[in-house]
Amino acid sequence: MTDEAPLVLVVEDESDLANLYAAWLDDEYRVRTAYGGHEALSELDEDVDVVLLDRRMPGLSGDEVLSAVRDRGIDCRVAMVTAVEPDFDIVEMGFDDYLVKPITRESLQRTVSNLLLRSEYDDGVRELFALASKKAVLEAEKDESTLAETAEYRQLDDQLSEVRSQLDERLQDGDHNSFVGMYRDIDRDDEFGFDEFDE
Repeated sequence: MTDEAPLVLVVEDESDLANLYAAWLDDEYRVRTAYGGHEALSELDEDVDVVLLDRRMPGLSGDEVLSAVRDRGIDCRVAMVTAVEPDFDIVEMGFDDYLVKPITRESLQRTVSNLLLRSEYDDGVRELFALASKKAVLEAEKDESTLAETAEYRQLDDQLSEVRSQLDERLQDGDHNSFVGMYRDIDRDDEFGFDEFDE
């Protein structure tokens, strides 16, 4: 067990923006900065806890970096931080959260904090939050009729219901209050529709 602060890798090809994100975080975390996709892969190792990843970068895109992170089996949380508005292609992507630029210092810090908190839970809970994040992002960007007509969104909604149901079954044998408390700790239960657990 280490007493070192968590390590955040900021990947952003606009150096001023990358340095700004790093400055927002370096009071609380260790921060590495990569100014492109290839540099990100050279900075990526098992010490990295959270990656903040731009999608649109010359050379090696954020999508390609994300695939490499998952292919390497590195156990870190990844948030896309990008000006690319999310479309239905995000359903199949292996990120944990998605922030659309411009972002505030508070939203960046809150995202990192939430991702680190999620790391403390098992794969099923992390999958639940990743799916819920994608759903929330799409619902913020798309109108209801488009969502209803799109197979990818319906698939995402079905996946989320299935994972939530599996976790709910685990509740029957576990401590309901601590499970609900976990959602409150992460402080995103209303956004993700977890208020159904509150009793």
